[in-house]
Amino acid sequence: MHTSEVLLDLHERAHRNFTALLAHCRELGREGIDRELTGFGYPTVRLQLHHAIGAQKYWVGVLQGRVDADEDAPDYPTIESLQAYRTGVFQATEAYLRAASVEELNTARPMMTWGNREQMLIPAHVIVRTVTHLYHHQGQITAMCRLLGRPLHGVDYPIT
Repeated sequence: MHTSEVLLDLHERAHRNFTALLAHCRELGREGIDRELTGFGYPTVRLQLHHAIGAQKYWVGVLQGRVDADEDAPDYPTIESLQAYRTGVFQATEAYLRAASVEELNTARPMMTWGNREQMLIPAHVIVRTVTHLYHHQGQITAMCRLLGRPLHGVDYPIT
């Protein structure tokens, strides 16, 4: 049984790491965050960061009955703008979790997703998915930073 308190803790820890990742990426400069690298689904650090944040916005929107699938990456050209985007998405997720009951979080219900597709989803699983998705892209961005000559350490899930 998932509680809002546990999910808020997971969410906060993941975003603490993601904030550190954004700070590190600031060191790459504008040219570095937009340098295309082969072998990644999103070929730049900036697009990876935007996708990771936007996916959480999308899934929290699904939980609330919306399909927020924006193609607005050009609106976030800098690390500072991505950090502001992250902050807004973090706050929206936090607000959802603070208002959600244990029953709501753990009960499967039909939800509309991309392409007008209805799926039976458990909200707590959707939230956990957003956390694992952040770490998936964080790993890709860490590899990209290494390729750009700016290795990154210390952004594993914080256990303390």
